[in-house]
Amino acid sequence: MGRVVYTRGELAALVPHPAADANKYTRGKLVCVVGSARYTGSACLCACASERMGAGYTHVFTHPEALALVRRASSSLVAQPFGELEDAHLSPRSPSHPLAVLAGCGFQGGDSDEALLLGRVLDGACCPVCVDGSALGLLAERRFREALARRAERGFATVLTPHGGEAARLAEGASVAADAVALARSYRSVVVLKGPVTCVSDGERFANMDQGTPALAKAGTGDVLAGMVGALLAQGLGAFEAGVLAATLHALAGQAAAADLGAVSVTADDLPLRIPQAITALGTAFRA
Repeated sequence: MGRVVYTRGELAALVPHPAADANKYTRGKLVCVVGSARYTGSACLCACASERMGAGYTHVFTHPEALALVRRASSSLVAQPFGELEDAHLSPRSPSHPLAVLAGCGFQGGDSDEALLLGRVLDGACCPVCVDGSALGLLAERRFREALARRAERGFATVLTPHGGEAARLAEGASVAADAVALARSYRSVVVLKGPVTCVSDGERFANMDQGTPALAKAGTGDVLAGMVGALLAQGLGAFEAGVLAATLHALAGQAAAADLGAVSVTADDLPLRIPQAITALGTAFRA
């Protein structure tokens, strides 16, 4: 196990730029199983972040009460109700059409239907999966930990994106609550432990991102990060690298938003529009 330190140039080289002959399917599809009647905006935030982070196709399955809002958020998003999610949506059409699934952003918690959705994703997705939000609270249950283990044994990556409180619940009150390395080992996943210093670990390696800004301490910013992670997974980036790159670009987008609007006034809606600036900032540093 060891700490990995990336230069901005190395991170810039990870950004998945489209090939000259790319199409929307070869650029990667992210299926988002997200949102609830209470948290309709979460579905919009993660989906818009996915598009800005480069996914060629973002397909949202959400609560019926969130559908209209998602469809207004971006004309290019495809949105359907949870009930229309099929097993075929969870598997790539072909090796040249990469796919990832994001689950849990905006789940309201304590809902048996949400638990069923998460189980379907973990058991049925033949591709990388990112789990965020209230879905993380379910993972401590034995059936979901076993599902994560089966995914690891089948060679499918899973990324978990908890904040400190969610990490404590995953650790079930143990002293490893703030230890991304221990959580990654326990859940056989890559963990992106969010905070003033975000730590990413696959259980062996870890990397710390300290470029964050208190402007990001607002509701919904985690949904944006999860959408960015999911989009990078959909474009074929490894799970550890996707976590590191997304966390860095998320921080840089927050810095750009704070520079434009002031740290007091930044909201989660401001972040997806600053992802291009964040990517440019990495590229400028690389060229320099």
